[in-house]
This record gives sequence, structure tokens and C-alpha cells, in this order.
Amino acid sequence: MSRAPTRAATGTPGMISRADAMAAEGHVLEAAEMLQAANAVSDGPALQRRVAELRYLGFDALDRAPGFDRWPAPCLEPLDEGPARIPEISRAELDAETLRRSILSHGSLLVRGLFDDDQVAACVSGIDRAFEVRDEGPGAEARRSTSWFTGLRLPPDEAQTLGRHWVSAAGGMLTCDSPKMLCHLLDTYGDIGLREVVGGYLGERPVLSANKWTLRRVPLTASTDWHQDGAFLGEGIRALNVWIGLSDCGVDSPGMDLLPRRLDHVVETGTGGAIFDWAVGPTVVEQLAVDAPVVRPVFKAGDALLFDDLFLHRTAIEPTMTRPRYAIEAWFFAPSVYPSGQVPIVW
Repeated sequence: MSRAPTRAATGTPGMISRADAMAAEGHVLEAAEMLQAANAVSDGPALQRRVAELRYLGFDALDRAPGFDRWPAPCLEPLDEGPARIPEISRAELDAETLRRSILSHGSLLVRGLFDDDQVAACVSGIDRAFEVRDEGPGAEARRSTSWFTGLRLPPDEAQTLGRHWVSAAGGMLTCDSPKMLCHLLDTYGDIGLREVVGGYLGERPVLSANKWTLRRVPLTASTDWHQDGAFLGEGIRALNVWIGLSDCGVDSPGMDLLPRRLDHVVETGTGGAIFDWAVGPTVVEQLAVDAPVVRPVFKAGDALLFDDLFLHRTAIEPTMTRPRYAIEAWFFAPSVYPSGQVPIVW
């Protein structure tokens, strides 16, 4: 159980000292929750930085018992045997069972209006500010006085797995490197009930991947080939991606091409005209799409696409597009089978 902030520890230094004492006693996650609750009142950069650190350190304190005795977990209702499509629902209709049924039937679920207009606007302005502070360079005053951009401190071997330069070159920033946005997003996810949905789907407390929780401002020069994230993450995992578009996309801003069918394995990579060894070639996609033609949905700002590690997709960019795409991509995992090579951030 998290402990609410009290007057006993006044100010940011006092709150952080109290949290550090709790962490030293083995209550790392309780300390993180306490500081996040305090940050909702004080909005302090030092609090935000420490929240990010404690959520990373808290992974070892988790109960790692499996939530389901088999995976994929079975649905309570019959699967949807209708035509190939991307199911669509509203935010009010989203729950763990609807999500599970949609993924097992069609590979994904499109949730219209998962973020409202105010939540979208706050995230877009936050991404712009985080990028701006990052681009000001190491000596910038905003680097010292705010937490819009503060790299998460990690052991060298783990830091290397993050691929920060690659993410930046592709128009992204790791959320773990913006403690301000990390706290904001976790609060927003909580406000819309996403913790219950993701936890219910995985059957365990959700753990994000610092490697794959990304703030995106995708330029028109970006591109990606067809892929399943399971090709990089390994076998035996239990995963869910929550991708939220923060701008209208799919017409004049980059969208996504999707194969609207359930795949139960990682398909052949590096063949059939694939550019990269991890990519699925267009010839392979054509074969898979015979009974499930590729679709390119039009997303409104705030719409979300939820899918697992076996869903086949790619970023869709056309020469006629004129605006970058803002989005947030968040991969959640069950801690019982957390993938190797990923840096955990406990929610």
C-alpha cells in the first residue's frame, strides 16, 4: 500500500529523504508511489527524477509469480470469427476481456478517443518541450532546473541496450529520459483506467520497458519495414503495446499499415524482399494478406492502437504527406517472463 505524503516531511528534500529511507527498508515501490503522489501537488523536478529511478530499482521487489497458468490466456467469451478487420471501440468500452478477445481474434484493437483533447494537447506540448531541452545541449540551464530531459542513470551495460542515439535519429525520445513526462504519463494512464486494463490483460502488475516506451515526433523522412516486435523481444513473453496517436495521422501525416489478422508465431524474416534481417519482406506480407488485406486506418488525435508482440505492422509514409506525427508508444510486460535485454520501469 502506498503512503500519502504528510506534513512531517516538508519540501522536496524532506520527501526524497523519506522515500530513500523507505527504499532502504525494502519498500522501493511504495516510495515511488509516495513521491509520485507528492509530485502531483508540488510538480518538482527532483521528485520526478527520483520517481523514475525508483520505478527502475523496484523491479527486484516485484512478485514474479505468473498471473495466468498459460498464455495466451483464454477468453471468457467465444472469439470473433467475423471478417478480417481492426476492431474499433470507444474508451468507455475498453476493458481487459474486450482487449483479449480482439487481439486473439484479429491481432489488435483500435480505441477511439483514449486520450481526450486536453490530454492530447498536454502531451504534444510536453514532447515539444522535452525535445527542445534535449537539443539545447548539456550546459543548458533548463537541463539543471527542470526534468524535461534527464537521462536515467543505469549501469553501463544496461544503458547501452537503450540505443538512445538510434531512437533520437528516428524522431523519438525515451520516456525514461524525461522524468517530467514519465510522471505525467503514468498519472494520465491512471486517470483513464489503463492500469486495470493492462493489468487485467497480463494478469500481473504491468512493467514498462525503458527501451520501448517512446515519445515520438516522427519526421517525414522516417520509415520502417514490416515487422513483429516479437522478432526482437524473444519467445515466451507476455506483452502489450499501447500506441497513442497525438495528431491526426494516416492522410497528411504518417500513419500505420496493419495486417488485420491474428498471427500465433513470429513469421519468416529477412526474405521476400526484406531490407533488414529482422524485417518481414513484402512477398511474405502479400501471402499472409490473401484473406486479410492490409489496412491503413485514419487516426484522430487521441486514438490508440493496442496489440501484442506478434502483430504485423509498419509505419506508413507517402510523398504527399506534409506534417510530422506525434505519438506515444508504450510496451508493457508481465514481470514473470520479463524479456532479457529490456530495462524495466515498474508501474
